[in-house]
Amino acid sequence: MDARLITPVVVGAGPVGAVCALALAQQGIPPRVIEALPADARSDSRTLALSHGAQLILDRLGVWKRLDGVTPITRIHISQRGAFGVTRLSAAEVGVPALGYVLSYATLSAALKQALHDAAVEVDYGVAVERIDPDADAATVHTAQGSLTAPLVVVADGGRAADAPRPRLKHDYAHKAIVCEVRTELPHAQQAYERFTPDGPAALLPLPDPPGAYDLSRTKVRERSYALVWTAANAAAERIAALDDGAFLDALYQHFGGRQGRFLSASPRKSFPLTLAYTDSVASARVVRIGNAAQTLHPVAGQGFNIGLRDAWELASLCGDHPEALGSPAQLAAYARGRRADVIGGLGFTDFLVRLFSNDIPPLRHARGLGLFALEALPSLKTFVARRMMFGSHG
Repeated sequence: MDARLITPVVVGAGPVGAVCALALAQQGIPPRVIEALPADARSDSRTLALSHGAQLILDRLGVWKRLDGVTPITRIHISQRGAFGVTRLSAAEVGVPALGYVLSYATLSAALKQALHDAAVEVDYGVAVERIDPDADAATVHTAQGSLTAPLVVVADGGRAADAPRPRLKHDYAHKAIVCEVRTELPHAQQAYERFTPDGPAALLPLPDPPGAYDLSRTKVRERSYALVWTAANAAAERIAALDDGAFLDALYQHFGGRQGRFLSASPRKSFPLTLAYTDSVASARVVRIGNAAQTLHPVAGQGFNIGLRDAWELASLCGDHPEALGSPAQLAAYARGRRADVIGGLGFTDFLVRLFSNDIPPLRHARGLGLFALEALPSLKTFVARRMMFGSHG
């Protein structure tokens, strides 16, 4: 690569980096993207839960219409195991077509990759960043292939960079999330579940059934596939993930309950550790970090990825409003101030839920039940919570 001044550089072509690059291009500020993985790298197999606010961002970028296999979430059922109190959130009550949407990471990545190509955004694949040197007037990105100097460098690589700063706040939950796909006896009717237990929350996210899913009468069944996110302490999670299919499905039924009938099948399980991390170096001299490069959240309530997309959109919008100040200290300070409430609010919200519900203390168990009952009984409070989940602090 030539060592020449370009405007700007985005490090990372994953969904958050790609959204930032597309939004910058839409603002008339075409970026250059550097991605460590090769162009033909196999996509991540995980499932994503996009908020309604994230859907609006993708729609404004012209990406939403490119997506297939998207399942709307029109209702969310929230409960706690072994105690009273249930809350039901509904898209109709909030006045939106869906509270969120479920799709595969691979589907979104492919659509964004094609959108970058169609927008003539230059992407250097298979180029790993070794370090970034910030300065008052520009930042220099060093790779094995050469160096790039730009007035703004956006780091959206999920914290993979070798010079990632030490987080200001970091907490290891000592839990893991077990993820897989499951099928149930009863159709999901576009309803998601968030089930709190003393061992940690578990979520079911509705998915479209795979092609060829038939019942014994050869009649096409209604959709019964879910993405499962089951959190548990590290040792317990390892035991659960290692169970054979029959034992795993029985354990899941005992853990989750029978609202969807029996669990009929499960795909191979994967697990990953759960941490909270936040760095106050979100914006510094000519360098800004967004998405997982800036903060990592517990997956409860599905906030982390959506906050990252809002990071990307808000940064590009601010750059478009003042392109003459691209990457300036004042602009990056304004970005950091504008994002702080949303990011800290998301970190606090998810951490509060985990700490409040992941125990079996009787007074707290009863208080949680009363809280869920109050949330169900007060439409204005329910709408506030739903909009907070959809739009963050802007809801």
